[in-house]
Amino acid sequence: MTKRKDNLIFSNDYIKFLNEIKDKITSARNKAAYYLNKELIKVYFEIGKTIVDKQKQYRWGKSVVEKLAKDLQREFNAKRGYSAQNLWYMRQFYLEYCGNLKLQQLVGEIPWSHNILIFSKIKDKEIREYYLKAAIKYGWTRNVLLNQIKANAYNLYLKNPKQHNFHRALPVHVAEQANEAVKDIYSLDFLGITKPVLERELEQRLIERIKYFILELGVGFAFVGNQHKLVLGKNEYFIDLLFFNRRLKCLVAIELKTGKFEPEYSGKMDFYLNLLNDQAKFEGENPPIGIVLCAEKDKVVVEYALRGVKNPIGISQYHLTAKLPKNLKGILPSGQQLEAQIKEEF
Repeated sequence: MTKRKDNLIFSNDYIKFLNEIKDKITSARNKAAYYLNKELIKVYFEIGKTIVDKQKQYRWGKSVVEKLAKDLQREFNAKRGYSAQNLWYMRQFYLEYCGNLKLQQLVGEIPWSHNILIFSKIKDKEIREYYLKAAIKYGWTRNVLLNQIKANAYNLYLKNPKQHNFHRALPVHVAEQANEAVKDIYSLDFLGITKPVLERELEQRLIERIKYFILELGVGFAFVGNQHKLVLGKNEYFIDLLFFNRRLKCLVAIELKTGKFEPEYSGKMDFYLNLLNDQAKFEGENPPIGIVLCAEKDKVVVEYALRGVKNPIGISQYHLTAKLPKNLKGILPSGQQLEAQIKEEF
């Protein structure tokens, strides 16, 4: 009898059954969290509207918000959610979006802390729309969103259209999804690098901070490994970083280049993708995609380099922290402190 139980526990059918149940539970939880957040944002908008309306109607000043906060905290025992500061945010939230139905439809898709960040720091409606959509699309955490705003991601997005050959190398529906998943510029500020480094050091830093890099890559990325070995005859080749994207259902190979893009980089990546297609791609998966991540690139050179490439490849840039702002010196941790922190986390 025990043997049958053991066989059941380790059988492939049972593992599939377990994963199916786990997926259902996770999906239900995610849906519940999504609808709860949507309703919460809607309530905050309505509270902000009511505050504005009543202040106009009764000519109430600032003190009414302070009193309302104390009464709500007492009633609902929720100090953070109904603090005076948060009520002021709700009031501002309503005033910022009351005349823009398009943005009102987006704000419910992200958490309240993300919304505060966007309407507090971004005043232009078009730029707000960009960050709202990007936060939704890539599943940015609040810290990632803050880094994107500080790094002027919107301006970089306008100046640097994506460069890839996905439309030629992939089926239409997959090409569109791949275009959505791959960025033109990746912000690696979280590495804390303020001076040029070698490619292996950059790779090592990314491995040490892999969870932050995955957040920067966006939704659906899972880390497979670094220096992933491919064998052809007696020759061995190594891909810097290998990921799997659940949405695209394909492997994503990333090659790191600390200098300017060179045409031979696309040829090398094309070669790696051929090997991944033959040796690593499972049945039912889409063709693997390559990303060459460089410090800088010349758009014309990239365009010509991708013309004869058959496999799907994107050429992207990254940027690091150029220098530490004066007002942050002495506040942020030193290199030694960061190193100690990395050791604790990993």
